[in-house]
Amino acid sequence: MTLQNDLLLRAARGEYVERPPVWLMRQAGRILPEYRAVRERLKDFIELVTTPELAAEVTIQPVDLLGVDAAIIFSDILVIPEAMGLPYEMIEKRGPIFPQTIQSEADLKKIRVADAPSDLGYVAEAIRITKRELNGRVPLIGFAGAPFTIFAYMVEGSGSKTFSKAKKMLYRQPELSHQLLQMITESTIGYLQMQIAAGADLVQIFDSWAGILSPAQYKTFALPYIAQICDAISEVPKTVFAKGAFFALEDFGQLNCQVIGLDWNMEPQTARRQTGSQKTLQGNLDPCALYADFDVIRQETRQMVAAFGTQRYIANLGHGLYPDIHPDHVRCFIDTIKSMA
Repeated sequence: MTLQNDLLLRAARGEYVERPPVWLMRQAGRILPEYRAVRERLKDFIELVTTPELAAEVTIQPVDLLGVDAAIIFSDILVIPEAMGLPYEMIEKRGPIFPQTIQSEADLKKIRVADAPSDLGYVAEAIRITKRELNGRVPLIGFAGAPFTIFAYMVEGSGSKTFSKAKKMLYRQPELSHQLLQMITESTIGYLQMQIAAGADLVQIFDSWAGILSPAQYKTFALPYIAQICDAISEVPKTVFAKGAFFALEDFGQLNCQVIGLDWNMEPQTARRQTGSQKTLQGNLDPCALYADFDVIRQETRQMVAAFGTQRYIANLGHGLYPDIHPDHVRCFIDTIKSMA
């Protein structure tokens, strides 16, 4: 099916665009009353993730209600550890909790490399339904967590400011750490390939906890596994977004990916210089800028685009939307980008 709006894919490939495409991390979510209405009908977040018809419905909401240039499938990065045999719970106002964690060789033997079609088929079905309902209006983004970020949750057992348990394993049990990271990597490759076969037009790898590692640790425990994923996926463009990993931008420039996502602490001109001219950059407005009044949002947005340039650029935030940001402020950001045609 020919896409009616292929701005995202053209920008990702480095082709000419009339204006930058715009989408937002966490655009399908709690800022929208329509999302909350769906969510309130269900017992928990995981039920929404694992019900393809409802996941598709909330995936499409931001296209209809906000006017973004791409949809991103509604799911969670933690479906991978669950598919590997380590289930999680999503506790309201606390976040994800893993009743069991990986601490030893014996724990590692209890989990497996995920079989995406059987373990994660509900995501593929959500993608197929979404593609049918979108009917070519905009591209659909698939995604997965980066291996180190998934590792951090599987070892720590929950979110954390320091992930000190996970980092302790890197120092005390490096061989075990690499074994687990490799299992996550193989699970993730199969998962992303399944998403692409189901219809994802682009895939993004989220390394949410990249910034807790030292540059040396990142080169050892994170980059090689992201590189494996990028090398294994050839059918669609790939985006790597590593929050806090400003120190690795030159390394990202060498990855077999088309797009590099930046958080709001990364300076556009510096990132462009460090990643090279063959990468598209994505980002990176501070989500908190969307609390400002409309004039300030427009000003901040125009300054951001001026810093990046309109080509080889995808407009986005430097992290996901916060749940108490008003949808009208999000629309102001999106409309400002769209007015730059």
